[in-house]
Amino acid sequence: MSALKSVNWQWENATAGALAGLATVSFSHPLDVVRTRFQVSDGRTSNLPSYKNTHQAVWTIARTEGLRGLYAGFYPAVLGSTISWGLYFFFYSKAKQRYSKGGQELTPGLHLASAAEAGALVCCCTNPLWLVKTRLQLQTPLHQAHPYTGFHDAVKTILKEEGWSALYKGIVPGLFLQVTHGAIQFTAYEELRKVVVGFRSTESEEELSAAELLNTIDYATLGASSKLTAILLTYPFQVIRSRLQQRPSKDGIPIYMDSWHVVKETARFEGLRGFYKGITANMLKNIPAASITFIVYENVLNMLKFTRRND
Repeated sequence: MSALKSVNWQWENATAGALAGLATVSFSHPLDVVRTRFQVSDGRTSNLPSYKNTHQAVWTIARTEGLRGLYAGFYPAVLGSTISWGLYFFFYSKAKQRYSKGGQELTPGLHLASAAEAGALVCCCTNPLWLVKTRLQLQTPLHQAHPYTGFHDAVKTILKEEGWSALYKGIVPGLFLQVTHGAIQFTAYEELRKVVVGFRSTESEEELSAAELLNTIDYATLGASSKLTAILLTYPFQVIRSRLQQRPSKDGIPIYMDSWHVVKETARFEGLRGFYKGITANMLKNIPAASITFIVYENVLNMLKFTRRND
């Protein structure tokens, strides 16, 4: 593969990933708000209203805060998701290309290494956006004395009151989350995809490419299955990160000091269940979202490859 073709391939992956991320976050954001509020609701330090379940939380937020409450933190969520998916697919495809010397098929271990590498790089680039998103989602009209007025005000206030280091709160569980979640999801996706392609190839009498053998339902099913696996195994990291990224109390003291503090306090007062708070909203948000993401990604990528072949 020439250097020019290699660069084109990487940017095609980045473009497909960015558009996939944008499509994903646009329809699922209210569930993200609910998930974040459940994650930090520890019954002791949280000043958020109490919600019984996902449906009641959505209804309560809509009734008391309106559409603005359901879409709190939408701007950094869109920005973060678009950048994250774009960078993730870019770094992932570049790592796969580097590991695939001579064009041989990658092993599951190399798929895992590629996804882990991409996840770590993305986390370092986007942690400030996720921190601002979390804080905007957690402020409510009745429970926040001096709320941020928006994304830019949040960044300016955080820098003024807490310094640059505050933008990287939660990066340790964030790194574990990005590396493990992405690695598990993409490895599961790639391996399941190979199984389906192999099965379809044996049934087909013609020599067809993977893009010709798979359809939209396949991409949706593969995306949802791989996402479910990743969620169940990595969700506690999300809870730890969200709790670390909360705004400090009025006297400037963080609610949780570090990841180990979160783990100890959560295990002590809430048990295993505490590490899975908000998982229902998370699954309702992310499993369909993963299907949409991979449908958009695969179809945009196929379209770009088709366009390049015909140039």
